[in-house]
Parts: sequence; C-alpha cells; structure tokens
Amino acid sequence: MEQNACPTCGSCSGMFTANSMNCLMEVLGLALPYNGTALAVSEQRREMIREAAFKLVDNIKNDLKPRDIITEEAIDDAFALDMAMGGSTNTVLHTLAIANEAGIDYDLTRINEIAKKTPYLSKIAPSSSYSMHDVHEAGGVPAIINELFKKEGTLHPDRITATGQTLRQNNENKEILNSDVIRHLDNPYDKQGGLSILYGNIAPKGAVIKVGGVDPSIKVFKGKAICFDSHDEAVEAIDNHTVREGHVVVIRYEGPKGGPGMPEMLAPTSSIVGRGLGKDVALITDGRFSGATRGIAVGHVSPEAAAGGPIGLINDGDEITIDLTNRTLDVDVSTETLEARKQDLKPFKAKVKSGYLARYTALVTSANTGGIMQVPENLI
Repeated sequence: MEQNACPTCGSCSGMFTANSMNCLMEVLGLALPYNGTALAVSEQRREMIREAAFKLVDNIKNDLKPRDIITEEAIDDAFALDMAMGGSTNTVLHTLAIANEAGIDYDLTRINEIAKKTPYLSKIAPSSSYSMHDVHEAGGVPAIINELFKKEGTLHPDRITATGQTLRQNNENKEILNSDVIRHLDNPYDKQGGLSILYGNIAPKGAVIKVGGVDPSIKVFKGKAICFDSHDEAVEAIDNHTVREGHVVVIRYEGPKGGPGMPEMLAPTSSIVGRGLGKDVALITDGRFSGATRGIAVGHVSPEAAAGGPIGLINDGDEITIDLTNRTLDVDVSTETLEARKQDLKPFKAKVKSGYLARYTALVTSANTGGIMQVPENLI
C-alpha cells in the first residue's frame, strides 16, 4: 500500500514547503530550469544533476557567486512566483533568511506590493487536485515565469542566474501546455497573489496568511479569542470540542524564541478543517504552518509573544478581526488596555536553560526577519 501511495523517493507532490522552495530556487537563479517540478526519479533529474555540476565549475571559473545572484530584485521575483503559485507560508520565512544571508535588509511591506500586481496563475494541492507533476507536464516553472514576463513590471528578467545566463534567457518562449493547470494572464484564479502579509495591533511587524488556501467567500472574519500558550493545549481543546464556531484560536509562545524553534501548527489546523470548521474557526499564532495548511490560518505573528509581542496580551473573549481585503489583523481592545495588560504580564522564561537551544533562544529573532540568529549590536 505504501509503495503505491508514495512510490520511490522525493517530496510529496503538492505545493508544500519543499516544492515551494524548490520552485523559488529557479526564479531566484540558484537552480536550473525545471528543478522545481522534475520527478525525483527520472532521467531528466539525472541529466539536471550532471548539467548542474558543469555549471558549478563554470561559475567558479567565472567567479560568479551566490551573492552576485541574490539581489533585492531576485528576492522580489521569488515572492512574485510565490504569489503566482500560492506557495507555502514558510517560503516567507526562508526567503527572508536568504535575503539576510545575502546582506539584504528586505522590507516585509514589499511583499504586499508584489501581491497586488502578481496574478494567481497555478492553484496546486492542497488548494486544488493538481499535483506538481501536473504543473511539470503543463510547462513547469519556466512556463509560469514566461507568462509573468508578459505583464510588465512583475519580474526583473535581465538578472544573472547560476546558468550564466539571464532569467529571460533561461525561460523565454517556454509556453503553457495546459491552461487548466497553469492559467494565462487573462484568466487567473485571482488578480492578486496567493499570500498576504497582515498588519495591525496584534502584529505590528507583520503576520502571514495563505489566502489561496482560504475559502474565496471569506473576506473578513470576526470572532472571539480562545487563547493557548502551547500547541498541545490548543490541540486538546479543539479535539474535545472546547473550540467552537466563531472562535479565533490564539496559539502563542511557539515562535522562534518561544518554541524554541518555531514548530509547525499542522495538527490544530488539520483538526479544525477535519471537524468541518474551516470556514467558522480561525487560528492565529506566532508559530508556523505546514505547507499543507488550509483555512483561516494566520502565522508568523511578529513580534512573537516570547519577545513581548502583543499576541501575548490577548485575553479569552477579546474580539479579533482578520480582514483579508485590507490585510489587517486587530484585536478590539484599546491601546491603554493593552498597555495595562503589558505591565501585568510575567516576563518570558526560556523553556531550555542550557546547551545549544538555550543559546538559540537568546539570539534568535522573530519571524519578520526570517527567524535568524543575530548577535546583539552592543556585542559586535
């Protein structure tokens, strides 16, 4: 049964985190065309490995380095492809971390500007029944990139890539072979991209939602907060029916510092959808999600609770509004009340007191900067 359900090696075949990042590597310019969709066990993949080895040697000879390829424009283009394919929310975390390693101080607000001008062209599992192999057969990432070239200002086609050629040279004239799987610009799933960054008094530095995984009928969700300080407490409450229609499940102290390590919230979101509450219950967290997550699920709330973020000040019964149209995330509580609650809040204490995780907890940043480890400026 296992061999028939998931034969051979490779990643699962939806637009989950592994495949999302693999696709983004193409447009970033760090991988060869079709890297994101070619089957793991195929002659095309084997040939790609051979070609990559030759390109690597050429790049060493030509002194072409990753820092020459990863520019602010490349990061913009990665998020544009992300929008066009409705990628995993984890792509935001990882791409911001890549930008940081390249010495780029990337402003999170740019992502919403990119979303506004990038159409949603390919809806893939878990948001539809199409698999990554279907995308490959329909032309792969090159066909999506080439289609985006046709909308001026969406991509930066003249950037250098790891092939030694520009993004345009790698992907021009790669046409869509199945317009049901990859749609044309004149027939997108949505005129705007599949990811959004939300801001508000819960997330002053941003939060992420995969709008492509939310029922299209939902533009604004209002509900009463039901708060949990751990993933396990939330799962228990969802499963024993403490969580009901109209609730906004708040899971905090699960961010990079609080987790520690920012664990994914697949179990609670799966339980909510599994109980048939995908349109009636929302979830917000400073943790992250699996690429398989669907429903009204807002993650990466920044600053996280362990760093003193406002998500730690929400009480049971507070009314929370998630506005997907205006990209806002707010709790209906006055600034004065939140400030009073902050004065009464007990300081966060690290869950791990020694070893690597203790050092990680001390140095890690919130998700809005990629959850990177950063030495305080006064020590540099």
